[in-house]
Formats: sequence, C-alpha cells, structure tokens
Amino acid sequence: MYGYILSPNFPEGYPSDSDITWNISVPLGFRIKLYFMHFDLEPSYLCEYDFVKVESGAEQPLLFCGKERTDTEQTPGQQTIYSHGNTMSLTFQSDFSNEERFTGFKVHYAAEDINECEEKLDEGLTCDHFCHNYIGGFYCSCRFGYILHSDNRTCKVECNDNLFTEKSGVISSPDYPNSYPKSSDCLYRIELEEGLFINLQFLEQFDVEDHPEVPCPYDYLKIKAGKKEFGPFCGEKSPGLIETGTNSVQILFHSDDSGENNGWTFSYMSLGTACPLLTPPDNGKIEPVLEQYSFKDQVQIRCNPGYKFVKDGDEVEAYQIECQKSGIWSSSIPTCKIVDCGTPEVLEDGFPRFQTKGNLTTYGSAVQYCCQDVFYVMIPEMNSTYACMENGFWVNDELGTKLPRCEPVCGKPRVKRISILPKIAQGKEVRKGTSPWIAMLAKNGMPFCGGSLIGKNWIVTAAHCLHPPYEPENELASLEIINSTFFKIILGRQKTLIKENTEQPFHAKTIALHPAYNRSTFQFDIALIKLSSKVTLNNYVMPICLPDNTESEKLHTGDMVFVSGWGKQFQHRLPDSLMEIEVPIVDHNQCRSVYAALGRQVTDDMICAGLQQGGSDACQGDSGGPMVVMDRHTLHWFLAATVSWGDGCGEDNKYGVYSDIQKSLAWIQNVTGVKNF
Repeated sequence: MYGYILSPNFPEGYPSDSDITWNISVPLGFRIKLYFMHFDLEPSYLCEYDFVKVESGAEQPLLFCGKERTDTEQTPGQQTIYSHGNTMSLTFQSDFSNEERFTGFKVHYAAEDINECEEKLDEGLTCDHFCHNYIGGFYCSCRFGYILHSDNRTCKVECNDNLFTEKSGVISSPDYPNSYPKSSDCLYRIELEEGLFINLQFLEQFDVEDHPEVPCPYDYLKIKAGKKEFGPFCGEKSPGLIETGTNSVQILFHSDDSGENNGWTFSYMSLGTACPLLTPPDNGKIEPVLEQYSFKDQVQIRCNPGYKFVKDGDEVEAYQIECQKSGIWSSSIPTCKIVDCGTPEVLEDGFPRFQTKGNLTTYGSAVQYCCQDVFYVMIPEMNSTYACMENGFWVNDELGTKLPRCEPVCGKPRVKRISILPKIAQGKEVRKGTSPWIAMLAKNGMPFCGGSLIGKNWIVTAAHCLHPPYEPENELASLEIINSTFFKIILGRQKTLIKENTEQPFHAKTIALHPAYNRSTFQFDIALIKLSSKVTLNNYVMPICLPDNTESEKLHTGDMVFVSGWGKQFQHRLPDSLMEIEVPIVDHNQCRSVYAALGRQVTDDMICAGLQQGGSDACQGDSGGPMVVMDRHTLHWFLAATVSWGDGCGEDNKYGVYSDIQKSLAWIQNVTGVKNF
C-alpha cells in the first residue's frame, strides 16, 4: 500500500549502464500517488543520457533528468504524480559514463482511494442515477421506479406489463419528457372490446436516438396492430396519426445502453360504429349530449322532477341505454310518466278536498283535509294542505306524510240554555241538547245510572253502578262486574222511558273500575266504559271536556255547579225527561263533619254540593251522572265530578257526595287517551 524506491547505491553515485524497472500495483479501487524526495541525475538534451521514466496505463510517459528544470530537461520537483489505474511502472537508465558524481533519486509512493463518484471515469463506468463511494470502490443505485441493470451501472425500467382497457388514454415513454432509461424493453398493450377501432396520435415532440446512415440501430419504437406493423420509428420526426383499424394494439420500445434522448408520448382514442342521435323524451333529458354517439357510448335518460319511467311494472328515476356495435341503441327511449300519488289516505272523521280541477292525484296536485263537520276540530291546527310530491307521497309542509287528526269538540253544546235554572229532586226539566254529553245506563228500558261521554267512545260513570250492591256478609259476590249484555248505554236521549229518533244505543265493549275503588266507602267511585262502536256527533251527542287543572277550573266553596240525570224525584217517581239542578259547592270540612256524625266517611277524592236546608239534590238513578261547570276563560263545559252517594235525597243538612274527576284524571287519560279539544 506504500513504500519507496532508491536509485542504485543511493546516496552514493549511481553506476553507469543501469537499466532497472520497478512495477508498482495496489488493489483495485485505489490509485498510486508518487513523489520524489531527492532527484539528482546527469543533465542532457531531452534526457538522452540518464533518465527516470514514469508510466501508467495509456497515459503519456513522464521523463525526468538533470538537477533543475530547463527548456530541454524536466525534473519532478515538488510534483505529485498519480496513476491512471491501480498500476504504475518506474524505469531508471544511465549511459556508459557519469562525468560527475550524481547521487540519483529517492521516490515515495502510496495507495490512495479513488472517489469514483467525483472523478471522470471511462465511458460505461459512470452511474446513471446515483453513485456511492466507499474505501476501495463504489456502487450505483437508481431512482424510484427503476432497477439496476446487470452491468451494475445502468438504470432501466420494467415495463413489459402495461395493459390499457379504457376507451381513451395517454401513453408515454418512461420519465417523459425527461430522458428515457437505457437498456430497457417496454411493451404496452391496448385491448378494447371487439367492435372498437384504435387511433394513435403522436405529439410533435418526438426524440428517439437514431443513426444517420442505418435506420434505427440503437433505440426504436414499433407498433403492431393485428397483421399490420408500423415502424420502427426513431429520430425527431413524429409518426403523427396512426389509424390501426383494430381493437388490439402492441407498442414495443427498445433502448440500448447509451444516449440521453427525451422519448415520446401519444394519446389514443377509440372509434366505433355510429348510433343515431337521440331526442330527449317529453318531460325528460339525456346525458351526456354529444354530436355523435358510437359503439359502447352510454346515455342516461332521466325524467324531470315529478315524472318517472315505468319499467317491468316498477317506477324508476333513470334509464340507461348503450350504443351497440351494430349501430343500434340497446333499447328505445321510454316515456316519462307523471308521478301519481294515488287516492289520498282516508282521515277518520274527516275527508280530503281536492284543490286541483278534475280531482287529479298526480304530481303538483293538492288536497286539503277537512273535518267532517263543526263537531270536530283539526289537530294540530295548521294549514292542512298536502301536495303530491315527486317521491309519490302526499306531503304537508309541517307534518310531512303524517296526517292530522279530527278530534271531537268538547263542552260546546250547540243548543244554548234559555236561562240559568233556579234552585232528580226538585230540579227543572233540561232543554234538549243543552247536556249532549249525558248518557243513560238502562236495563230493560229503565234507567239505573247516568254517565258522561268523553272522546269518541268512552263513558265516565260511577263504579258502584257496575256491580251488585255491597253486602258485607257476601264479599265475593260484590266483586263481580255486571254482564255488559244486561244493559245498554243510550246517548242523545231526552225522555226517560220514550224512545227518540235522536238517541244512539250502544253496548259496553270494555269496563274498567278505578284500581283504588273501595266499594264499602265509595272512595274513587269512578268507572270507564268503552262503547261497542264510535258515536256520531251532532247537536244531541257531544263529549264533555275533562278538567285540565288550570286556575279557572278549580272549584271553591260556594261555586255553582250543574248536576243532571233521570233519577227519582220526591215520592220516588221517575221524571218524564232529563232533569237538572244548580247547586253550590259545600265546604269539604263541613261536609265531612256532617257525615262523620252519621258514621260515614268523606275522603279527599270526594266533592260535596247542595243546600243546607235541602230540597235540591241528586237521587237514586242519578249515580254516575255528570256534575259540570263552565270554564270562565275557554267557555267550555268540563266534567268536575260524577254523582256518587248521599243520605236520602235533598234532606236538610245532608249534602250530595260526588267523585272528584280531577283526582282520577291521570288514570282516565291513561286508559282512554282522551284529551281536550
């Protein structure tokens, strides 16, 4: 790796007729660095007597002699000499005489690493992309997407598996518009469906290495289309437009191990058999709109909003057809049919009123829902118009597809009282229609209890009306609810025993007693009867409102209330018609004290009403009937209580006891779902 060489007899004078050669070699990847520490040879013209010659490869030999540099002599001086490769030879010659005592030379050498990445190497030894030096050698690497050729210097690409199946595209030489890689063979295939024909359009920028005399010996581009072959192409002249006339094309590109050309690019497109131009359907459109359609072109046909295609019995919004290689579209253009929302949904106790001429149910038509008469109110209160939308549904701006409801108007009798009645015992006959909510519970044509209509098909009455009388000695018997087929519920009745054309008879479908009902004390003496069918509302049949616990509906001592029924009068006679009394609310503690003295209990769910001097009271047969009051703000009548019990009928210092609806309201609404409207 290093050393020195001395002339013969150094530092004594060197002998005559000397001819000695030293060969120096170091490992590959290194070069030799050589310099003289001492130099003293006989001078002569062009060093023809004595000299030292340094040789390295094909480089011009260096010849040194003398003691100092002259025009005809060259001494090494402080010069450092480098070998071209890893070998060097040094030759010393002296002639037959040595006129003076010349001491000769001392030369040192050392191996020095070559930085191949920085120094200009022989052609073919440089790296295409990246060079990496190490002690004693170097190696090459390539950019992403390239691989190193077997010569370990050249970077090439693997480009033999490029398949294009789209109807149009762009293909370029690797790295275009930069220089394409060396030592590469690329194959590009365009494979389209049979019936299409491929055209290639090369850009003017075409640069492939060529030769002035031999056609394309280095790099070239060839195109194979079925039995046809185009090319080879090279040089700077673009192939321009190539009409292949086939659906399958191969493009072959070859590059050798040299050159820095920029390559090529072309776009390809496919042509096919033309199909006729299309006319959009009425109330529809086609996409895309082209000046010419050819094989494999697809067109989507859409109907305008509110219209749809009918295909195989189903409605579809879009329809797609394709140009076939025969030049005929795959299907004819269908007709856009207007969306039909169909007959509007039926509204219970209401009806749809068409807003468009001809009662149309198609897109753009409108209906307005109305309740069937003044006895119903629409809930929620809103614009009840529904439009036929493009999705085929009737839609309201607020409710969407959900329908409103027609709920009975409560507590608003159409027949007004002529006057407030003065102070059924000692009552006055009710004008027909002023209490349209009252129900008669009748057995064999005889009334035995009353009730009140709430909602469309529920009756509120007294629980003790619906089971046999309480017998302490026969506790089990008193638990039985009477058979619903043994009695009728009659609405719209005025006369006690005479049938009227305004009445509506019903059977009980369901009977429910208040879960806290106590048959021995009449606590929570409330029951519900669901009618066998829905009532027909009119001037003589209308539900009463339930209380809603507002301040205006709270009862206070002295408030006047109305109680009505067909109960017995004095002398135990039934009245001819429905009777009504107006009595005041009695202080609860006062009423409790009166009945406590009689051994009876007045609980918190009870209301007392009547006159201390007696004379006005409910009586036998009035049980379950309504106690009603008008709300001072809404002017609706509401059910305050039901007739429950008492001691006698209208006796002095004995009051009528009623079951407070407010205390049972949550249970009533939970069972019936009835609300006030």
